[in-house]
Parts: sequence; C-alpha cells; structure tokens
Amino acid sequence: MTRIAIIGGHGKVALHLSTLLTEEGHDVTSFIRNPDHAADVAQTGATPSVLDIENSTTAAIAEALKGHDAVVWSAGAGGGNPARTFAVDRDAAIRSMDAAVQAGADRYVMVSYLGARRDHGVPESNGFFAYAEAKAAADEYLRGTDLSWTILGPGTLTNKPGTGLIKVDPNPGEGDGGTSRSNTAIVAAAVLDLPETAGRTIEFCDGSLPVAAALESPA
Repeated sequence: MTRIAIIGGHGKVALHLSTLLTEEGHDVTSFIRNPDHAADVAQTGATPSVLDIENSTTAAIAEALKGHDAVVWSAGAGGGNPARTFAVDRDAAIRSMDAAVQAGADRYVMVSYLGARRDHGVPESNGFFAYAEAKAAADEYLRGTDLSWTILGPGTLTNKPGTGLIKVDPNPGEGDGGTSRSNTAIVAAAVLDLPETAGRTIEFCDGSLPVAAALESPA
C-alpha cells in the first residue's frame, strides 16, 4: 500500500482518481480548500484534509505531506482571474514541489494539459494566456527538481465515460476531440504504479489503445 496525497481533491479528475486509488488499496489523502467538500471526498474512500494551498507556506504544505510516498497535483484556480491563476497554478504548485522534496514524498505527478510549454502560442489577449503561462512555468520548474516526476498533458477535458483507451502524443488538433476526466484519472493512477514513467511528459487524448500499452516507454 502506498500513501498518496492529492492536491485539489474535490476536482472531477481528483474524485475519479481517489476512487480508483482507494479501490486499488492505496491510502489516499485528498487536500481540499472548502471543508464543505469533505463529504464528497470521503465517499471516494479518501481521507479529506483541509488545506488552503493558495495561501499555505512551503513549510505548512511539507508538514501536510509528511508520511506520503507520492503527490498528485490536480488543483487549479479555475480561470477568470489572472492574478489568482498565477497564485495557484504557478506559485502554489511550485511551493508544493519544494514541499514534496522537504517531506520526502519523492513521486510527483502533475496534471497539466496538452500543449503546455513555454512557446504555447496563446496570445496575451486570450483569456487562456495566464493559465498557459502558469502551467508552463510550473511544469518547467518540476522538470528541474530532484523529484521522480511525471507530467500528464490531457486534451480538452470532457465528462464522457472513461474507456481506459487513449492515444499518446496526438498530432496537433487531434486532442481537440477531448479527453475524458475519467480517462485522465485512469492514466494518473497507472503512472503512479509505473516507476518507469518518471521523467516523462505524457500527452494524450481519448483513443483506441489500452492505457497500459499506451504508456509503454518508447523504444
């Protein structure tokens, strides 16, 4: 059994993920900002824990992560406020990485998005710009840490049922058809069980290949 911390535990991907992980026998702590969400988290089998990630110091996050083997970042500001987007999706995410190092939680899985990179091409006038900038900075920082990291880049998230079938490294525009949140959770759960996915950025969308086969290391 592995102790896994999920940051952003009330998000739809996180709720799917905590259900999968607890069913696999893992001990899951889901960190949430709003205590009113605790009951929803508890229904997945995870242990809810209130932590305002946006305003928590690195030391406070490290204390919360003590005793965990792995961390999954699935939090987000939700858009609409660029300052808050940078505060959560960039700054708090980076603090969580430093905290994971301090806490000895070596495995770190980042839920990012398909196309996240410094040269993302999103114009500054676009409402998505702050998120694209924040995620690019957080992903780049993670790659520079000593953590055993994996970055997941799902396509546009949908609420379609999870099939467990994906396509890795889709061509430009191919991921626009969407990636179900359930499939995203299936991929996150899978990489946590696959140490060989450490050090990889895995971009994917819904497809036709079983997750286990799709995640096999490229030759």
